[in-house]
Amino acid sequence: MKKVITYGSFDLFHEGHYNLLKRAKELGDYLIVGVTTEQYDEYRGKLNVIDSLMERIENVRRTGFADEIIVEDHVGQKVEDIQKYNIDIFVVGSDWKGKFDYLKQYCEVVYLERTKGISSTMLRNKKYNIVRLGVIGSGRIAKRFAPEVKYVSGVNLEGVFNPNIESAKSFAEQFELKFYTNDIDDFFSKIDAVYIASPHKTHYDYIIKALHNNKHVLCEKPMVLSAKQSQEVFNIAKEKNLVLMEGIKTAYCPGFSKLLSIAASGKIGEIKDVEATFTKLVSGNVRELNFEEIGGSVTELASYPLLAIFKLLGLNYEDIKFYSFRDENGVDLYTKIIMKYKDAIATAKVGLGVKSEGSLLISGTNGYIYVEAPWWKTQHFEIKYEDAEENEKFFYKFAGEGLRYELSDFISTINGNMKKVHKLTEKESTAIAEIIEKFINKNNLVDMKY
Repeated sequence: MKKVITYGSFDLFHEGHYNLLKRAKELGDYLIVGVTTEQYDEYRGKLNVIDSLMERIENVRRTGFADEIIVEDHVGQKVEDIQKYNIDIFVVGSDWKGKFDYLKQYCEVVYLERTKGISSTMLRNKKYNIVRLGVIGSGRIAKRFAPEVKYVSGVNLEGVFNPNIESAKSFAEQFELKFYTNDIDDFFSKIDAVYIASPHKTHYDYIIKALHNNKHVLCEKPMVLSAKQSQEVFNIAKEKNLVLMEGIKTAYCPGFSKLLSIAASGKIGEIKDVEATFTKLVSGNVRELNFEEIGGSVTELASYPLLAIFKLLGLNYEDIKFYSFRDENGVDLYTKIIMKYKDAIATAKVGLGVKSEGSLLISGTNGYIYVEAPWWKTQHFEIKYEDAEENEKFFYKFAGEGLRYELSDFISTINGNMKKVHKLTEKESTAIAEIIEKFINKNNLVDMKY
């Protein structure tokens, strides 16, 4: 007898799950299905799981394909199960291709082509539909985003739009999407929500078009390039009862949220100074260094340190100064932003042509919090005091590229959970846009030779 095994969350059971189980069963005589626990899903970075473990097991049982159902609850269990049950074939969807090659020493590994496109017709619980997501843009950030979608329950990446049809086609083929197009109206007709990953200067127009087509929007940072544009798009979203979120991934990651809570608890006393730095060295003919594409350190990176400053010190700064080194085309390769508050000061440093320590330092009257690089992927930080024996270290998981956290909150908010919107508020997004606007307009700017 040929034995086959597969695993999954099987949340919000749909035809993609059904097809996988059907084809897995066809590969052998006896199919074992492992259903993951909530705790293990969380550990492996699977977010937003809605159905209980018993509901998910029952949905698998109802298909009639599983000869045996087991529970997966720990790392390494796949190897244990393959040996325990004398498995001949391990089966998983093609979106995990290569991930489980290590199992080939124990049995045959088969990656089955995933179902392209998901409808809600097979959903048992109609309260939650699977959100059909489309992506605008097919560049680097979109390619980092696409693999993260499978870690968020309740959403499926359906297709891609790009005016460059060949780029859209290549992206769709790489990530096994249902469609690709360079027709924006056709694109909007096939999705419920959009992730905008196009160049900065196109964001505003795409947001407007998406909202007027009644689509929820998750837009890469900087969402827009002026406070007026920010206020306008948020107002349209509210009028149409749509979700609009800016994708500054740090705002949504668990470690950063915990950091903010601890900083606000008074453990280091009153916060008097925040220093946040984000630099990366970039060269060549790339968008980040293209003046016409509004490239530069501030538009590319400043959203992150400004997020930290606003979260820790608030939005009511009294004065701001910019100090920049620019190249011959006017692109800022390094900028220091100094902000003065009534009772505190803050510094944001960003650079594409100058490298610095990418840390976050929060100084208080009783101690300080130090987050080493890359602080924007907050995985651990330390509270330090005058008496070193009182120092405390904290550790948190940051899964994958971190984009799954913002997507999870986006989907959760679409489903009516408004508790997540505090992580990056409308006022904070608008304040960040206002500072970027001030920089672009060269307000309070001191240029220096590079």
